[in-house]
Amino acid sequence: MGALRRFGLVAAAAAVLVPLGSCTGESAGSKEQAAPQPAPPAQTLELTPVAEQKDLPVSTEIGITVANAGVRSVALADAKGRLIPGRMRPGGSAWIPDRPLDYKSRYSVTVTATDGRRAITKSTSFSTMAEPQRQVGTGMYLFDGNTYGVAMPVVVEFSEQIPESARAQVESRLFVTTTPAQPGVWHWMSGRQVTYRAPEYWKPGTVLSVRAALKGLPMGEGRFGDEDRKATAKIADEKLELIVKNSNKHIEVFRNGKKVKSMPVSLGKASTPSSSGTMVIMDKQESTIFDTTGEPGDQYRVAIQYAQRLTWGGEFIHSAPWSVGDQGNRNVSHGCLNVSYGNAVWLFQNTHVGDPVTVKGTGVKLERGNGFTAWDLSWKEFVKGSALPVPQELLDPVPAVAPSPSPSAGASASASAAAVTPSPSDPTN
Repeated sequence: MGALRRFGLVAAAAAVLVPLGSCTGESAGSKEQAAPQPAPPAQTLELTPVAEQKDLPVSTEIGITVANAGVRSVALADAKGRLIPGRMRPGGSAWIPDRPLDYKSRYSVTVTATDGRRAITKSTSFSTMAEPQRQVGTGMYLFDGNTYGVAMPVVVEFSEQIPESARAQVESRLFVTTTPAQPGVWHWMSGRQVTYRAPEYWKPGTVLSVRAALKGLPMGEGRFGDEDRKATAKIADEKLELIVKNSNKHIEVFRNGKKVKSMPVSLGKASTPSSSGTMVIMDKQESTIFDTTGEPGDQYRVAIQYAQRLTWGGEFIHSAPWSVGDQGNRNVSHGCLNVSYGNAVWLFQNTHVGDPVTVKGTGVKLERGNGFTAWDLSWKEFVKGSALPVPQELLDPVPAVAPSPSPSAGASASASAAAVTPSPSDPTN
């Protein structure tokens, strides 16, 4: 979501009559008469909801249709006269309150438009519905004030499937602003997850401001969104990328495009291979327990240090002192990337949640949606997952020059975002 576009003003053009010298011998008292000016174009302004409409969702927007004028002001007030701030949609089709409205409440709105010389004002009023019984849980994997790696997607999840018929409406209420500006697209990984990214990794130092404005939004089958969620987060000032090659069984670490470290690794053995593809570090834990008791296959329960999650299915980068002799030589893990204790510490201290990790050559492709898999799709594939039309300029964007680190620009603060966490499979090691 970029900066909101202002309406242009349509001004009436006035014909200008230029007097000509007389050569016909008219009498001294004759005067040339001015041609009549054309009437200014008629202004029109129509609003929705229509007057006194009842039982509307608390996600209601003020629809505005205007001709021969531009919107000058929108004043939305509750029953006590308290004004509610908001902003126009890009293109000016509607005005969106900055927060959800209250349930079972009455509102009035007055809109003024002008062509620079004349103004037209219209008003309407409406009331909202009672709080619905059937609500869909929503969550966002972006937390206020956090710093993330350059591949961190914006991920919004739902506790229930969103039908295809409702996805465009849901997507239209998901707003992302980036500073500096980097346009992106939403992609439905499934009916329970939608993901946002740009054509390329975020520029280092980018500020992401996100609003999932879903409280009270109809989501199909008589269900409504549970909450609005907001977060403003920063992308790290450096681009850190991990490339893992099964061919030589090493992890290469690149900082701003320059290789800074290489370390031996042991990947998943033949019966439990690691996934090949571009993943994103999802979570970091200094210590955790891997427990597969009760699961098919090998049974174990072991304490793990310096673990960084890559998939919901249980693939991690982590310290594995028991496999140091195998690292760089053979694959012996249950799917994870085993490194030495010292290398695990170094990675843990230098990486961010949101850093990209690309594994090559294992022969098993990363499963779509098994983690933050937005970057495992080409841009051409990614844009196909939007429920809304994608602007032409984003269908085939010009590749950007690799960005250099830059300081972050200011962004407005917002409330903390809650997350809905799927129930991942037990991790493997």
